[in-house]
Amino acid sequence: QVQLVESGGGLVQAGDSLTLTCAASSGDFRVIAMGWYRQAPGKQRALVASLDIRDGRNFADSVKGRFTISGSNAKDTVELQMNSLKPADTAVYICAAEALDSGCDPSSKEFWGKGTLVTVSS
Repeated sequence: QVQLVESGGGLVQAGDSLTLTCAASSGDFRVIAMGWYRQAPGKQRALVASLDIRDGRNFADSVKGRFTISGSNAKDTVELQMNSLKPADTAVYICAAEALDSGCDPSSKEFWGKGTLVTVSS
């Protein structure tokens, strides 16, 4: 199993910056993609940004130009740098990973962290 631990959430004001970090303990799994989702009250979980060995970086339209994602799949870590934060960015941010079992299972599996709260005040 892959365990994901998020950190870096907190309370900030509009216009501030914040960096979230996700660390994966992958065991015998090989992580091939990691990313961040978010879920605001009353809304569905949505992709924020991801790193994927197959197609690189992806961003939600609402954060393009403001957020960046970096890290290493080989190191099983990822950072989400959030700039020019808006109250609309307030949500629980959840780390996700896609991984392959080193025991020759050809199908990847998906894992989720518990989430970290980001609150942006006006």
